[in-house]
Amino acid sequence: MKDNKTYTLTKAEIQIMNILWDMPGGGCVHDIIAHYDEPKPAYTTIATFMKILQNKKFVEYRKTNGKTHIYYPLMTKEEYTRQVMAEVKENFFGGCKSSFLKFFAREEKLTQDDVQELINMINEPNQ
Repeated sequence: MKDNKTYTLTKAEIQIMNILWDMPGGGCVHDIIAHYDEPKPAYTTIATFMKILQNKKFVEYRKTNGKTHIYYPLMTKEEYTRQVMAEVKENFFGGCKSSFLKFFAREEKLTQDDVQELINMINEPNQ
């Protein structure tokens, strides 16, 4: 049976995913820990998060020699961002693009230059 549930990431999970998204070819728990500032998290903490991320279907692993697991993301950062933004648009703005964009423009205090940059981007042919 396929699990169609979509999951969101916690702040700690996003931190790990950002590390993995920046690691072509994936990495083991020790590789992930190496990207943290001091004090570094415990091996067991990151290993637990990797199991959670695997259960949520954000990562998978392949075994190397011995017991080492190399984790890699199952979706890109762009795919996850697109999913989250679609949920925000639907849940907070009833799916209305213009309401979503107006809110963003007001909250971010977009300048005329920012707006013009967006207009230029919209008018560019898809590449």
